[in-house]
Amino acid sequence: MKSHIMNTFKKILFSFLAFAALQSRAQNNIAATYAAEITTASLNKQLSIIASAEMEGRETGTAGQRKAADYIESQFKGMGLLPIPSLKGYQQLYPLYQDSLQNALLTINGKDAVFGKDFITPLNSNETGKFKGKKLAFIGYGIEDEKYSDYNDIDVKGKVVVFLLGEPKKDGNYIISGGKRGSEWTFPGVSKKLQLAASKGAVGAIVINPNQEAFNQRAVDNGKKTGVYYPRNSADVKSINFAQISHEFAKTMLPNFDTLLKIAKAYLPIEKQWLTESKSKINYQFEKFRTTIYASNVAGMIEGTDKKDEFVFLTGHYDHLGMHDGKIYYGADDDGSGTVGVIQMAEAFAKAAAAGYKPRRTIVFMTVSGEEKGLWGSEYYSEHPFFPLDKTSVDLNTDMVGRIDTERKTADSMNYVYVIGHDKLSSELPIINEAANLASANLILDYKFDDPNDPNRIYFRSDHYNFARKGVPILFFYDGMLKADYHRPTDTIEKINWPLYEKRVRMIFHTAWEMANRAEMLKRDKPLPASAR
Repeated sequence: MKSHIMNTFKKILFSFLAFAALQSRAQNNIAATYAAEITTASLNKQLSIIASAEMEGRETGTAGQRKAADYIESQFKGMGLLPIPSLKGYQQLYPLYQDSLQNALLTINGKDAVFGKDFITPLNSNETGKFKGKKLAFIGYGIEDEKYSDYNDIDVKGKVVVFLLGEPKKDGNYIISGGKRGSEWTFPGVSKKLQLAASKGAVGAIVINPNQEAFNQRAVDNGKKTGVYYPRNSADVKSINFAQISHEFAKTMLPNFDTLLKIAKAYLPIEKQWLTESKSKINYQFEKFRTTIYASNVAGMIEGTDKKDEFVFLTGHYDHLGMHDGKIYYGADDDGSGTVGVIQMAEAFAKAAAAGYKPRRTIVFMTVSGEEKGLWGSEYYSEHPFFPLDKTSVDLNTDMVGRIDTERKTADSMNYVYVIGHDKLSSELPIINEAANLASANLILDYKFDDPNDPNRIYFRSDHYNFARKGVPILFFYDGMLKADYHRPTDTIEKINWPLYEKRVRMIFHTAWEMANRAEMLKRDKPLPASAR
């Protein structure tokens, strides 16, 4: 009897496994059918437009970027992608600022400081306003941390603080980070120090850069008008205005400045004896004019079936460096190739959906701007997501997949792609991606750049990072081009390796297909790297 039951169980199990295998094979065959829609000809057609002179290098905040956004939107509409409901369209607008100086005045003990010679006022870190003070408190580096603090027994309430940029080291390593890279007290640095001083009641600040003795013309010009920048300061974070002063002017305020400068240049801790307070009358007035410029992320979607409230994102940045000195920076590989990859994958998925093969999860195709400026567009999305990040299974980011790494000297240089993120956040990432690769392109998946401590820091340098820092599993596909034509006007469409480009995009499509149709969202069972951007 037991033997009969076991035999019956084995038959049922075998039938189930055989059925599952057939289902998997069928899914692979369907995926392959629509992956074949991604061709060298279709990639070439789209990239010839995205990386054309008409797009003027697609610099964020310019007419060229807006032309590219409108073109991508037209493609998404034309292939039948749905707009994002909360956006009521295909573009997620986000604000950028450009500031120009109207007035800056700094007076200390009745003496007017000269703008450009004695002081400058960084426009994107100061808001229109003024402060007065009767006491000046030198607070070293302006740091408060459990490993090092300049604020021990110092009360700065109602005072103007003076501090040095930078942070101290011990035995060649930064005291706070414990390594060769500085902590947040170096970057973002000044904003963190200003916020701390504000929280302690300081009314304003005077800042000294130990490595900037005087102000060159570029620094002065930047103090009069900014380029376009992303407004990171939150309205609910209190800060204070500041002026940065020259070393010559610092000597008039701090009698021991020469000694303090030597200490700072040697990255030494500033001992308590140097933390001084003096009576001084300080008057600071600042006024600027702000222009708001809007950039955008462009997104369209294919709604899922039974798991439509879970999401798979396919991303790439469509911006590049614009035009400088009369030359267009075309950005064919960086990241025209990723942008067109997203467009072509969207078209392939749309054709599958139209034929009755809709994905189980909703797939969002999003091209972002501002990457070259500092991941602005993806940062904005991560702080203002139109779909829940905890329901976003994965982000597959494609940034530069059209060329061959000129530094790669191995025999497989015509059949590889670098993959970043495979061993972070989800243990299922490499399993799915490697299986999809074997079922399609059979590329060499090279994890060379996946170490967050790699000196190139690729893990932190593209838009996937803003998903990863929010806990969303990511894979980033990349060709490794860091030299040759990287960020040069010569990054043109003629340099693209079309057969390899096609294979890479098809492999990413297969990976997305599986992630959109599998039974469960990806596990989130691995930590985000401790180091940060």
